[in-house]
Amino acid sequence: MVAAPMTGYPARFDLEYTEGRDRVTVLFRLLLAIPVVLIMSLITSALRTLGLAVALMLFVRGRYPRPWFDWYLYASQFTNRVSAYVLLLTDEYPSTTDQQRVTTEADLDEAQLSRWLPLVKWLLAIPHYIVLALLLMVASVVLILAWFIILITGRMPRGMFDFLVGIMRWTWRVTAYVALLSTDRYPPFSLK
Repeated sequence: MVAAPMTGYPARFDLEYTEGRDRVTVLFRLLLAIPVVLIMSLITSALRTLGLAVALMLFVRGRYPRPWFDWYLYASQFTNRVSAYVLLLTDEYPSTTDQQRVTTEADLDEAQLSRWLPLVKWLLAIPHYIVLALLLMVASVVLILAWFIILITGRMPRGMFDFLVGIMRWTWRVTAYVALLSTDRYPPFSLK
């Protein structure tokens, strides 16, 4: 099945659903993911530093250097592939270069970015953080159930898959707003 084209919000995330799943890699997923999770942790630390530099650059100069945005987006694409792998949404080992079935996109419209808004976006996003924290608690239960279901049946139920992808989509939109700083449009409260 091909993922639907993404439109609307300037930060988009999608993942192609596959019917059959590899039970062996799902069984040992946490062990298999250790190397890429370590790499992802290092990249995430660099992304936090870059996010602060971008906020300062926007505030002082009113500019977002395009190479910084491209690097941040590229690194975020990798971290989203790792997250999808750990969350049992894909069996493909995360590539550092290829998109695979995980699509992470964001638009940068420098002309529309506010100089002062990066200083308060984290505060404006608190309602999203609260809702996402509650959803992540539910997602942990869904993930455990999905793990057992995949081991028994060799497939993840589409509803569970859509729910977990929806949480990743919502998280990516909030990340684009607060950390990537690529948009000043407030993210919608939606899994779609």
